[in-house]
Amino acid sequence: MTTHRIYSTAFASVYPLYVAKAERKGGTKAEVDEIIAWLTGYSPVALADQLAKHTSFEDFLAQAPRMNPARSSITGVVCGVRVEHIEEPTMRDIRYLDKLIDELAKGRPMAKILRS
Repeated sequence: MTTHRIYSTAFASVYPLYVAKAERKGGTKAEVDEIIAWLTGYSPVALADQLAKHTSFEDFLAQAPRMNPARSSITGVVCGVRVEHIEEPTMRDIRYLDKLIDELAKGRPMAKILRS
């Protein structure tokens, strides 16, 4: 089975796109970092380290200190696909992050984004 090319893409190449999307809509880099920390458990230092290493998206998620168990409460559509229906775990986690960034860009309060 072939894997999707996003798996081998460096997370460092996607991260600025997340930040740019958030900032375009009034969000901040700090909020993007908070979302990533909530989802993956990466501290600011560990996130910076992963970005500097140009870790692949797949490895970034596989090496996450603590994937948030509440991520399964994330629902909705990303790229025309319901995230809760994605069977492949890595792709589902990628789409969870996409969905959270979309919610930030739409102006949703951080408490709701982080399922607090």
